[in-house]
Amino acid sequence: MADPNWRVRAAGPADADALSLVASATFLDTYAGSLDGSDLVAHCAAKNRPETFAGWASDPGDAVLLGEIVPGHAPVGYAVMTSTIDLPVALEPGDIELRRIYSLSRMHRSGLGPALMQAAVDAALRLGRRRILLGVWGENYRAHRFYERQGFAVVGTRQFRVGAVVHDDLVYGRSLLP
Repeated sequence: MADPNWRVRAAGPADADALSLVASATFLDTYAGSLDGSDLVAHCAAKNRPETFAGWASDPGDAVLLGEIVPGHAPVGYAVMTSTIDLPVALEPGDIELRRIYSLSRMHRSGLGPALMQAAVDAALRLGRRRILLGVWGENYRAHRFYERQGFAVVGTRQFRVGAVVHDDLVYGRSLLP
């Protein structure tokens, strides 16, 4: 059940600006102090463009979710499920990638994270998917704990570049089969 102060809903192309804003805000909120500031800014400028979110929201094989404060509908979290998987693991029929899931730190422990994850799982099931894959920075221990509580297990590793620095990530997977 959602907190009366926020909600999670499906996002569409018209939400691209809000998604771009919350994507950059949550990335900075999560990694400021851990990654170089100029690398963070450049990464957000390149990866969080409204056009990117509009494309995902327009693709019938993808799902984009938006967490927002009620009333006022200010964006405070989001999730993106993509059928185009960019992870170096053996893929199986029915895989989908949870490309992004973030919330502002002020929303931690509010239930928004688990609600975004459940909405992502529900979207994957509606799309006929059988396994969710995701990549996460190897040093983001808070996220590791969250994913493990949500039923994910490590299935591989990858390298992920932010600016000039290559980071080691873990790749997690979760079966959606009973």
